[in-house]
Amino acid sequence: MKKLLILCLCLMPMLVSAQLIACRDSIKDGYDFWLYVPEDYNDTIADKPVVLFLHGRSLCGKNLANVLRYGPIDAMKRGRDIDAFVVAPQTNIVSWKPDKVMEVYDWVKEHYAVDTCRLYVLGMSLGGYGTINFTATYPDKVAAAMALCGGASIDSLCGLTEVPLWIIHGTADKDVPVRYSERVVNTMIQCGDTSRLLFDKLPKEGHSHLARIFYLQSTYDWLFSHNLNDSLRPVNREYTISSSIMNAAYNDLDGKHSFAVIDSKPSKPDYQQAQYYTIKKGDTLGKIAANHKTTVAKLCKLNNMKKTDVLRIGRKIRVK
Repeated sequence: MKKLLILCLCLMPMLVSAQLIACRDSIKDGYDFWLYVPEDYNDTIADKPVVLFLHGRSLCGKNLANVLRYGPIDAMKRGRDIDAFVVAPQTNIVSWKPDKVMEVYDWVKEHYAVDTCRLYVLGMSLGGYGTINFTATYPDKVAAAMALCGGASIDSLCGLTEVPLWIIHGTADKDVPVRYSERVVNTMIQCGDTSRLLFDKLPKEGHSHLARIFYLQSTYDWLFSHNLNDSLRPVNREYTISSSIMNAAYNDLDGKHSFAVIDSKPSKPDYQQAQYYTIKKGDTLGKIAANHKTTVAKLCKLNNMKKTDVLRIGRKIRVK
């Protein structure tokens, strides 16, 4: 009976609550990265897709926390529900190398049961370049991609014609002018088939404004509507992203998404036990510190804030 009980326990699927894991030095000479493990992940069923987010130039470096400043993980913290593994690597140089990005994806596949027919890539600015370069290099791996205000820095882009691809660029972008996306599109036209391409130029939109696209539910609905197993892999043309839709994105994010934050290096136990609190009416730093048995100085250090900062109701701050 005991042997039977042990066998049954071993065969039980492992379910986990949502986790955000900082993966440092997991890949030799590779990128460090954040890995969001979705709630109710089952390690025996590969039914969860992977969303790969490539950041822009401002987040380059060796401080992995910077990668959380915007993008899909920040969108989830603000209440967006993304039922997928979300992978957010960091590059410490001003470029993304497709082979090193693939190393990150391969690591995730090796350690987690993921749906390899549903890898989605999206990025902005430098990350837009990275998205184009990665997708063109591995068109047989990417189910769909979205490149915001980017361009391309590799010679061969014909692989892009095999993938449902949405390129979006603001016409008022002074940092990365829209002509860089236009060059990608023109190169794809020279390759032949562009039936899987969507290209939107948003009038009067500047560079950083397009970051709001990461907070739209329709962004992820569009990505998830594609699958490598789709016959002929057609692009979904039923979705629209406009300036007015982007402007309303934050209004739809009233809730908060909590998940355990885990650092892959056990030498930082304080980060492993990260806890957050949502500011309510009447709160002060002193009151919050007392309720969580800490100090105002520690709260300010954890959240990169000053004692005189205004506490915005609904903001989520780290308390431990």
